[in-house]
Amino acid sequence: MASMTGLSRCVCNTLRMVTRAVTQLYDDALRPSGLRVTQFSILATIAGKDEANLKQLEDALAIDQTTLTRSLSLLERDGLIERAPHPDQRIKAMRLTAKGRRALEIARPLWAHAQQKVLREMGTKAWADAQRRLTHLLHVAVEKRRLERGRRRARSSGALRLRPR
Repeated sequence: MASMTGLSRCVCNTLRMVTRAVTQLYDDALRPSGLRVTQFSILATIAGKDEANLKQLEDALAIDQTTLTRSLSLLERDGLIERAPHPDQRIKAMRLTAKGRRALEIARPLWAHAQQKVLREMGTKAWADAQRRLTHLLHVAVEKRRLERGRRRARSSGALRLRPR
């Protein structure tokens, strides 16, 4: 267990603790907009692309499809996003509604204030260094997971071929 003076020796536990605390800080700052930071991130990503499909959002946000689909369903239910027509009916593309654009306009300065507060406390140079290191860790983790999934698929398909007919 960790205290305010010392974090866990476990990388995963420490990252999750820090993420929860920082998420709460941003959620508190965004509360007047009615958005949570996870929703803000999704809306901002869609807004940056005009529209985005599930794969683009998964890649941009490093989020699993189940969590993303649930979040998108809630944003769609609340009228903040809508499906965008796509030539390939299998592709689920989303775009902001007018309500979503307004919510994002309200949330952006609140997010910027939280961002400035964190950077002021941490220091922009320290954040740049942390961001570089975390980016490396993200790439390592994503690549390791991708390779492991490939190995599992190869083992399971090999196992299927070895069964007698």
